[in-house]
Amino acid sequence: MTVLDLLAENNFGDTRSGGLAGPTGLVIVLLLVVGTVLLIRNMNARLRRLPSSFEPPPGDPAAAPTSPGPAPQAAPTSPAPAPRPEDPEP
Repeated sequence: MTVLDLLAENNFGDTRSGGLAGPTGLVIVLLLVVGTVLLIRNMNARLRRLPSSFEPPPGDPAAAPTSPGPAPQAAPTSPAPAPRPEDPEP
């Protein structure tokens, strides 16, 4: 057997004798789909168990309510530019 014969030999599983690429791929895809569905269901169940809002722990100085100060003043805006007089037509 020469090197060329060895390289030309079909070992990719798509021959009629013992080809399992199609069924093996189907099993892998089905396992991935089942795993994804289970992960999504678990994530949804965990999200449902979360509280609607998280209250700060008591005694946390960073979470102390601050007194509302005066509202910040809006920056003065410049007036709209005056309309230009129409150019005379030649």
